[in-house]
Amino acid sequence: MKRLSLLTAALLAGCSVGPTYERPQTPPAAAAAFVDPGMTKVSPGAVEGEWWRLFNDPTLDRLVVEALTYNTDIRQASANLKRARAILSESRGARLPSTNIGAGYTRSRVGAESAQGALPPGVDGVEGDFFQVGLDASYEVDLFGRVSRSIEAARGDVDAAQAALDGARVAIAAETARTYAAACGFAAQAAVARETVQLQTRTLDLTQRLLDAGRGTIRDVDQARVLAESARAQVPAFEAERRAALYALATLTGRPPAELDAQADQCATPPGVSALIPVGDGQALLARRPDVRQAERQLAADTARVGVATAALYPSITLGGSVSLGAQNIGDLGKSSSFNFSLGPLLSWSFPNLTAARARVRQAEAGAEGSLAAFDGAVLTALREVEQALARYSGEIERNVALRRADASATNAARIAILRFEAGRDSLLQRIDAERERAGARAALAQSNAALAEAQVALFKALGGGWEAAPEPVRREPVPAN
Repeated sequence: MKRLSLLTAALLAGCSVGPTYERPQTPPAAAAAFVDPGMTKVSPGAVEGEWWRLFNDPTLDRLVVEALTYNTDIRQASANLKRARAILSESRGARLPSTNIGAGYTRSRVGAESAQGALPPGVDGVEGDFFQVGLDASYEVDLFGRVSRSIEAARGDVDAAQAALDGARVAIAAETARTYAAACGFAAQAAVARETVQLQTRTLDLTQRLLDAGRGTIRDVDQARVLAESARAQVPAFEAERRAALYALATLTGRPPAELDAQADQCATPPGVSALIPVGDGQALLARRPDVRQAERQLAADTARVGVATAALYPSITLGGSVSLGAQNIGDLGKSSSFNFSLGPLLSWSFPNLTAARARVRQAEAGAEGSLAAFDGAVLTALREVEQALARYSGEIERNVALRRADASATNAARIAILRFEAGRDSLLQRIDAERERAGARAALAQSNAALAEAQVALFKALGGGWEAAPEPVRREPVPAN
């Protein structure tokens, strides 16, 4: 009897077949400092959570918060997380007995011909009622860990869905900041182009007056007109791109494109971070990046699914039972004579044909191998993106500094050329060339300012922060029509 009790307890406790998950190791070099630290333009400090506040732009702060709250991609990722949690709850329910309560009433009649002589002579049939109330219950003995592995897989799916939501928040916050910076950058470039149009138009008028006075040539007028019209042609292109960015910004924050943000529409200078950007190290990066966490949790879930498939190679034992009350009169349901019950185990096994079960094990193992490769790829991608962002950010800073010096020199050269031309010491062609160089230098600097803001946003996105304190996503209610 004692041995039977121990055997029963062992069967009920069960064991989990399949591989036991262990987090894969990453290369030691991945945890070290980054290869390209961006010269002296970044710091090794901890990465900022709400990194967009480093731009010190209240409009950008508000837009990012709105995007994290109302963006449709984030809402979809949040719904996927809720679904994964519901599946986990369903998997956990398999640890409990499944029950079913039923009640029924039957009115039946047996005719004399169907009774085949069992009825007294002269009776053509018998009618009667039957009332029944019952409870059925079954419980799967998790002998080989199918249920526990299913719960483990569902838990990994929940963690992966949470990481996917965090990843969506990182992507949307970065895209909102990038789009806002692009709108501001195109506005700045359009302003430079308008100012250049004004300067070139004045030069064209002066050239025309000189021609009328007999001091110039048609060639000088044509050259001045080319510069003026070239600058004028750039304005609508920059304005179109600015409006396109504002439309994108509206949809990112959950609005129709027609509902442009008034404050973003007034932005004329790209935002920028003047302080050193904290970047941390590789170890902190891999722990923070949502895509790395998602890949690792997906690997854990797929490893558990190998155990689920392996459990199908072994017998499944289900304990079942039922109790019921049945009587022809409803008032007799409480009597002992109406009581019925059944109890017993059910063993099912696909033996000896285990071909399909073994094939499913191989499928699960292949899925886990693919997830391992995806995890390794996510680690390498995270490190690569940060290194690339650091290199590009460093290069853009140096380019921006050089362009600022070039703009200052071109402005000074143009000022001297104008003075020398007015004094009669330089030709009109020399003045036009100086103004052309100044226009080109200012346009290049305006473009570099926009590129620098985008490089900073790209670095923040690669670092993977911004999801830590995100609000709960909701649907933005439509604005009533006036």
